[in-house]
Amino acid sequence: MLFLADESCDFAVVRALRAAGHDVVAVADISPAAEDSSVADLAVRQRRVLLTEDKDFGQLVFASMRATEGVIFIRFPSSARSELPRVIVDLVGEMGDELAGAFAVVQPGRVRISRTAEG
Repeated sequence: MLFLADESCDFAVVRALRAAGHDVVAVADISPAAEDSSVADLAVRQRRVLLTEDKDFGQLVFASMRATEGVIFIRFPSSARSELPRVIVDLVGEMGDELAGAFAVVQPGRVRISRTAEG
């Protein structure tokens, strides 16, 4: 799958997905300090699922009805961060194409998937 990792995304997730064979572009590498709307637009243009820990993307997707290729919104407390890369790689491996066009909220022991207006 193709992913765009927002600057808020833990870079361990980026490394783990790349190691699992996924194409991951990190915003920090290509456009540091980009506005959320620019990041969302880039993800759509490049047909990438957005990885983020920034709750503002929920507002962009649902309240503003912004088009998306999919969003994985990560909500992990510091006490569970060591499991995060494995959880995301496992999620992508298990759900794969179901994540396209969806808004997935990932928490320790729980994943909620909502369909977006586009998905």
